[in-house]
Amino acid sequence: MYGNDFGDFDDPGAGPLNAADTGEVEAAAAHADRRAELDLSDFDAIIAADQRIEPRDAMPEEYRQTLIRQIAQHAHSEIIGMQPEGNWLTRAPSLRRKAILIAKVQDEAGHGLYLYSAAETLGITREELLDRLHNGKQKYSSIFNYPTLTWADIGAIGWLVDGAAIMNQVPLCRCSYGPYARAMIRTCKEESFHQRQGFEALWDLMRGTEAQQAMAQDAINRWWWPALAMFGPRDTGEHAVKGGHTAQSMAWGIKRFSNDELRQRFVDMTVPQAERLGLKLPDPELKWNEERGHYDFGEIDWDEFWRVLKGDGACNAQRMERRVTSHKQGAWVRDAAAAYAAKSEGRKAAASNEGSAA
Repeated sequence: MYGNDFGDFDDPGAGPLNAADTGEVEAAAAHADRRAELDLSDFDAIIAADQRIEPRDAMPEEYRQTLIRQIAQHAHSEIIGMQPEGNWLTRAPSLRRKAILIAKVQDEAGHGLYLYSAAETLGITREELLDRLHNGKQKYSSIFNYPTLTWADIGAIGWLVDGAAIMNQVPLCRCSYGPYARAMIRTCKEESFHQRQGFEALWDLMRGTEAQQAMAQDAINRWWWPALAMFGPRDTGEHAVKGGHTAQSMAWGIKRFSNDELRQRFVDMTVPQAERLGLKLPDPELKWNEERGHYDFGEIDWDEFWRVLKGDGACNAQRMERRVTSHKQGAWVRDAAAAYAAKSEGRKAAASNEGSAA
């Protein structure tokens, strides 16, 4: 039983459980390539016609570097994001919960692979991307530098963190760069499952004992604000960060919405779900604004956001140490795979030569 099975459609918490339920992913998957029909070959013309740039197309160097930065951060976040949930694989409260969590962590590894592959089409190697992560030249989402203290944190990550991620990622299914857009189609579908399992875990806890309810509420108290910060710093109005990437990324069709707009959409979708779950979101300023047609909410602690992003979070050092150590320990597997591939290619070449000689 997942997601919209939790109530009837007259319930205030019913409706789309996440942004992937709105039909936007399916619409993006149905994208029709009209470049040949429209005789499009110039970068600016392709962007203006809302068509997709492909790896062999000429593109501005700044466009290419922007994509490398964004896709790399996304890929790094997927593989680092396996760690806080992996912390509970051996302690899940039931075999069913363990199986769900294992499947979710495996999905995140797969998402990282899709995204590294998409980045490689831009002329950068996976080894270079990982080197940049390990030496601190590239970042991952700051949300993964918070600890998972209780089982309820797994539910909070699924419902809030994955819900925020989907809100960010669904528009990327329409990204102007083809490989990135196509990678996001499957990713968003799988992320929808991740968010639903988090919702269900919290649903069960909030219908359990007082101690379980308190544990769920404590997790939401700790994860709500970091989840809102996932959308990035304010990028509209007087709060827009000078030198930010939003305006140019939107002009190129990489992004479709501002950070602030996506954050507002997430709040509007999440508040009714919290009411349905019986959880209180930790924001005294959270209230419906009839005039705006949206929920008002309090100010994020941006000092904390930048501090954690720069490396001073509870788990920054731990996450990177684990990542670098695991990478070093896996070197023999990568070397063996490369040696096997080279040997196989050699055999194929020898067989081809023998066939030609005959």
